[in-house]
Amino acid sequence: RTEMIHDARIFPIGAGPHVSRAILQYHGDSRARWDRDTLVVDTTNFVANATRVGAATTETLRTTEKFTRVADDTIEYSITFDDPAVWSRPWTMMIPLKKTGELMFEFACHEGNYGLRAILSGARAQERNTP
Repeated sequence: RTEMIHDARIFPIGAGPHVSRAILQYHGDSRARWDRDTLVVDTTNFVANATRVGAATTETLRTTEKFTRVADDTIEYSITFDDPAVWSRPWTMMIPLKKTGELMFEFACHEGNYGLRAILSGARAQERNTP
């Protein structure tokens, strides 16, 4: 599960081929499959300069993500970026995702983390001034 602002990624498992190359999407078109105990997500059809990557990319970008449980509390997440118009060869990064036991909170922008305090202070001031 991933959540940031309004984004949600859904990748169908075993859904067949990607949509037409004429259909470009900000998060691309994802297709997932199981390779033994690893979930593999292949994504194509990104719009150019998809900011998900953090680099200038083209419509030829393809990513391959792999999710593998390596311990009861750890999933190894790796992603390979392949855009021949940008990089001389594909490159991969890996991040271990550790279960923390912490609660998940919504992504919210708090403008330097003073927004909520200001909102509540204003509400308390209104309450004090309301007959």
